[in-house]
Amino acid sequence: MKHSTATIIREYGPFEGVEQVGGVTWDGSRVWFAAGDRLASLDPESGQTQGSIDVPAHAGTAFDGQHLFQIAEAQIHKIDPQTGQVLATIPAPGGGGDSGLAWAEGTLWVGEYRARKIHQIDPESGVVLRTLESSRFVTGVTWVDGELWHGTWEGDESDLRRIDAQTGKVLERLEMPEGTAVSGLESDGGERFFCGGGGSGKIRVVRRG
Repeated sequence: MKHSTATIIREYGPFEGVEQVGGVTWDGSRVWFAAGDRLASLDPESGQTQGSIDVPAHAGTAFDGQHLFQIAEAQIHKIDPQTGQVLATIPAPGGGGDSGLAWAEGTLWVGEYRARKIHQIDPESGVVLRTLESSRFVTGVTWVDGELWHGTWEGDESDLRRIDAQTGKVLERLEMPEGTAVSGLESDGGERFFCGGGGSGKIRVVRRG
């Protein structure tokens, strides 16, 4: 297994009125992040927030190229980012213990925090298609270049892990500095990971590899 220390290349926040950053996602130009009672968007170049959608946003956030998906306690809402309208709702597999959320090849991947699991689910029905086990509390989940990554957060320790999507085996670890929590994780499709910073109210950018 490859093991190295994470390189933080930029920090955003804390943001006004945001006590906790949960899930994060990337729509190709903006970072969206879960801010408790709303989904906020951020311009990664300027570091300025660019508006928000009033929906419960407690944990993971994902983007399928057209719609946003947001965990709200025991449910996952499908949202139109243009209007802010909730278009559909499915049950979350962890029944409220859910954390990260990612979109990949027609399915959603959902972290279940304390159960140390990642579920692949059908985005229309919420039916669980596959479950992977982790050795640590699971937070954010993301796919990049056909690789499945997830964040962990247990005690004061967090890391980013690349795992085998078939077996859950850990292939690579990027260790975050002590006390630097990862609550959400998203790739920009290139060399940047956007990491939600939990109660710090920050979003940190970590270099991949």
